[in-house]
Amino acid sequence: MPTEEPNKPISLPITGELDLHTFRPVEVIPLLDDYFAECRQRGIRRVRVVHGKGTGTLRETVHTHLRRSPGVAGFVQGDETSGSWGATIVTLKPSDQ
Repeated sequence: MPTEEPNKPISLPITGELDLHTFRPVEVIPLLDDYFAECRQRGIRRVRVVHGKGTGTLRETVHTHLRRSPGVAGFVQGDETSGSWGATIVTLKPSDQ
């Protein structure tokens, strides 16, 4: 049975949806930056970030980072069809900005 290397990069499909449930808190900020950069390069400007409902700590971490991120045009909490307060819908700036 093969074992995974703990520091080996994980390949994620770039679909416009990022589920943070399987990542450690320390990985979230760099993951968001890298994922958004890939989305912008591919012309994906709307991203659904699933952070879960839980205690709200991860949501606040994500929102704080989004407010500071120069590639983010804006964001809103998900609605009843997109995950409610367990997800955030992010609008990215075009890749030429």
